Amino acid sequence: MAKLSPVFSVKRKEPELVPPAKPTPRESKYLSDIDDQDSLRFQFPFIMFYHDQPLLQGKDPATVIKDALSKALVHYYPFAGRLREGPYNRKLVVDCTGEGVLFIEADADIRLDQLGDTIQPPFPCCEDLLFDVPGSSNALGCPLLLIQVTRLKCGGFIFAVRLNHAMADSLGLVQFLNSVAEIAKGADKPSLLPVWKREIFTARDPPQVTCQHDTCTTGSKVINMDSDYNLVQKCLFFSQNDIRSIRSHLPPHLSTSSTFEVLTACIWRSRTVALEHNPDDIVSVSCSVNARGKQGMEVPHGFYGNAFAYIAPYQAPNFFARIL
Repeated sequence: MAKLSPVFSVKRKEPELVPPAKPTPRESKYLSDIDDQDSLRFQFPFIMFYHDQPLLQGKDPATVIKDALSKALVHYYPFAGRLREGPYNRKLVVDCTGEGVLFIEADADIRLDQLGDTIQPPFPCCEDLLFDVPGSSNALGCPLLLIQVTRLKCGGFIFAVRLNHAMADSLGLVQFLNSVAEIAKGADKPSLLPVWKREIFTARDPPQVTCQHDTCTTGSKVINMDSDYNLVQKCLFFSQNDIRSIRSHLPPHLSTSSTFEVLTACIWRSRTVALEHNPDDIVSVSCSVNARGKQGMEVPHGFYGNAFAYIAPYQAPNFFARIL
């Protein structure tokens, strides 16, 4: 059954720039070779929904968050700068100008419980809760963060944020937002101080290939999914019972597989069989792997840049058909 979009209106104040609460270094910092990829030069959004918070009784969540944001930017001051391309090979540089991040304060005439299941992705009202300020969405020369706090009639609020992906991955953003939350609760500074050190993900000069990446060297064919298949985008939610049911079909040597591995394998296999590829074609699934905490990577605690790589296991469709 299709979800009915809730009807409500949002009144926004004019967007404003929130700079660091104190003077910060004026310098230029190079991003890493992972940050620098063309595929990461875009803005990605998150939307979070909060019930009425006892700690905020008598306080305006937008004011509390804006004040904490300004103080957190003292420690994460590169977020208050702007990206540009350097003189060599379009290398990205963040100019730490202290201009600030975009902040929008808003009110919606609806309660959180009235939104119901529509808050599950794909949420139909994103543009109302994370307003795309004209001229703010380019990768270069624009604010690196856009935040909108929307107060609800029930006392709850919606926190929406858009981040320039070249500056950080999702875990780096979470680290920053945790810092904002700690300061909002009264901390003088984040319990985990940020670490820049983007040079740890800069390629060696000259490059050194230490292993063979078959997915990069094997010839590939791109299938036009839009024209060849009638695809529908869906978000699938698996309960604990669903996951246990899938695990019950695993052979003993795979019993310790993580939930992520189990669900990824299940969806990859089912999708591959459903699309009825040529049995001799090689198909792959791509997913990101976090480098933090991995042996030999030496990613420092507090690093908030992009620290991931894509892996792409591959297999022939007839393999999936045999194991169904």
